[in-house]
Amino acid sequence: MRLIALLVNPAFIGTVALFLAAMWMLRDPKDKTRPLLVFALVLNLFYGFLLTVFMQREGSLFPWKFDYVLFHMDAALGLHAAAIARPLQGALRIPLYIVYQAMVPMMIVWFLVTRYGKHRSSIIPAYAAELAVGPLLYALLPACGPVYAFGAQWLHPPAATPAIAIRLTGMPNAFPSLHIATALVLVLFAPRKLWRAVALAFLFLTGLATLSTGEHYLIDLVPGLAFGAFAADVALARYRQAAGFLAAACSWTLAVRFAAPWLLGQPLVLRGAVALTLLFVVVAVVQEWRVQPQMQDAGSPIEVQAALS
Repeated sequence: MRLIALLVNPAFIGTVALFLAAMWMLRDPKDKTRPLLVFALVLNLFYGFLLTVFMQREGSLFPWKFDYVLFHMDAALGLHAAAIARPLQGALRIPLYIVYQAMVPMMIVWFLVTRYGKHRSSIIPAYAAELAVGPLLYALLPACGPVYAFGAQWLHPPAATPAIAIRLTGMPNAFPSLHIATALVLVLFAPRKLWRAVALAFLFLTGLATLSTGEHYLIDLVPGLAFGAFAADVALARYRQAAGFLAAACSWTLAVRFAAPWLLGQPLVLRGAVALTLLFVVVAVVQEWRVQPQMQDAGSPIEVQAALS
């Protein structure tokens, strides 16, 4: 288990990915796009350090977290994250943990798939939009996740917790879920049927992984999907639509932060808002898949292998 934890550690994965990308860049110095991947990976490692410093500083300045509020939001939806997570423990937890930690490799694969598949837009601006705006939302509604808020009892949390902000030491990293947002970006950029199926499977498994590891509440995934649609639209230069999805993600954040008592007292309104958000995201995916240019299935393993050579 320790070996698996080391191999899927984000810092280890990022370092290995940077080394491989540098070797790949040196094999063809004339390819001017290869340094872009290396530069992006360097920024990712540097950004991870800065994000940790920023979020830890934010956590010390504002130690109050909204985990209990998010817990009760799940209850208002009728399904706690722990209820989904409990059956996913045991043998299923290891592969889901690997899925949770596999985000950076999947982001690199999608960079190659879209680049060599002649996709009409680069996926890199989508990643950049997430990294730039995500921490601001975390700072606006700080929360850590069930495993941090409830400790060893997170799979069986006490139902009588008050729906208030609590003093909790930890780095805000819950609302919205950037993991689910990035997984949706992969779906929106997936070319043709093969990679679309892979992206949808990864999105579904990522959703389960965020819950099974105790990193997120169920409600975190909803604005995460809207945030992912925002990031993808930024990369596709659809700025008006991007602004709409960003407004949706921000509205969720502000509503939970400042209007939680009212939302908890109106479960039908809360569920309606969830359904509406999901509907807009589904429509965005369908529309994007329809407008993608007709092209060969660039996601074949042979073509990806050729791209890496």
